Amino acid sequence: MSRIVVGPFNRVEGDLELKLDAEDDRVVAARVTTPLYRGFEQILIGRPIADALVIAPRICGICSVSQSLAAASASAAFSGTTPAPNGALTTALAHAAENLADHLSHFYLFFMPDFARADYAGRPWAGEIGARFTAMKGTAAAEFLPVRTRLLEIMGLVAGKWPHSLAFRAGGTTRALDLGGKARARAILADVRAALERTLFAAPLEAIAEIASAEDLDRIAARGDGDFAEFLRLADDLDLHRLGPGPGMVMSYGAYPGTAGSGPLFAAGLFDTTTGTRAPLVPGHIVEDPAHSWLAGEAGPPARAETQPDIDRADAYSWARAPRYDGHAVEVGAVARQLVDGHPAIRALVARDGATSVASRVVARLVEIARVLPAMETWIGRITPGDPFCTVATEPSDGSGVGLIEAARGGLGHWMTVRGGRITRYQIVAPTTWNFSPRDGGGNPGPLERALEGTTLAGRGARAAAIQHVVRSFDPCMVCTAH
Repeated sequence: MSRIVVGPFNRVEGDLELKLDAEDDRVVAARVTTPLYRGFEQILIGRPIADALVIAPRICGICSVSQSLAAASASAAFSGTTPAPNGALTTALAHAAENLADHLSHFYLFFMPDFARADYAGRPWAGEIGARFTAMKGTAAAEFLPVRTRLLEIMGLVAGKWPHSLAFRAGGTTRALDLGGKARARAILADVRAALERTLFAAPLEAIAEIASAEDLDRIAARGDGDFAEFLRLADDLDLHRLGPGPGMVMSYGAYPGTAGSGPLFAAGLFDTTTGTRAPLVPGHIVEDPAHSWLAGEAGPPARAETQPDIDRADAYSWARAPRYDGHAVEVGAVARQLVDGHPAIRALVARDGATSVASRVVARLVEIARVLPAMETWIGRITPGDPFCTVATEPSDGSGVGLIEAARGGLGHWMTVRGGRITRYQIVAPTTWNFSPRDGGGNPGPLERALEGTTLAGRGARAAAIQHVVRSFDPCMVCTAH
């Protein structure tokens, strides 16, 4: 048995380190370390509630809207405020624009460049992938970055700026969209749609959104052009469908509330990939376990947790706690959203593979792009200029609130307790906290730790490409992970 240390990782927001136990050139156990302490929850203690809307987004510069909306949602739950219909729609537009920009950044800048490595020089697709995705030299980045820019222009229209907008409130948004703004938003989405249909999918978005089986994906790979089809062929050749299996249970808080009648665009719930069954989400079943964290305390619900460092804690190896749902390590992210929501092709793909995998995580993100952008076009049409965009919230002096939203990488939760109009407790559980959690008190590994078990190192040790693929399939945002 040998011990391999992998890190620091590039193309990751924040710091990440892996300790891998290997035997016969395979990983037999993994420990995922979040080595950066942040303390945002402590910063919020004693402050007015509105300060959370300013400070929480500063946790991260690439998913700041998600942090804003989780804080605003916790504030809305605390005050009993229902967002104005226009505000719910423009909030969803901004959130979707950020999430889609994240999905595209992940695919083009973080994930695909690893397949341009010299390790794959003998593969039939190596030349094309190298020309397309090699960092700083490939053609993909030059085509993708203007699309990302256009998406983020949505933020300027509905939130004033990006990142760290102050427009998001419990009652909606403070920036109204007039007829001219609606026309500009439509034009932006038309440009983004055209670019995606030309280069990423080489097909109408609706054709990708409506694929119904794993065989449909096989047909796209066999006859399709575009970067999506190229990835599908590459995934089949490298058997990425068997690499990085998930823990079996996935979870979604539900995405884009107030946009599909009274419910969200994507449903909330749990899905068991081993049995193919879905269960309702019960937030009270969420527990954080600090047994292997450099944090004091015992396992319990986030609403009662306090962020107090304990750097001498025995057996600790991460600043992240271990969130668990009903005792289970659960995976979050686009693949979880699509499985819980019942997308037929994603469910069929995961059923065929036997678990979530490197391949299904990436496929789900790309399919989600094709599902969300047409929804954004619909939301713009439902905005009524002249009607209110924000409901004024009347906040009690004491109480609590929970804000559960779906960031690009998965479920993000903010738990807030208020006494005398001041925050007395604030706890944040981010998507990467779920996916990159350490072991819990029972010794059960987190989702990434489990996914790395069995990974073949191909004689490359810490430089094995497979390790990179597994880690990046979860798209870590480490600055959000520990506070």
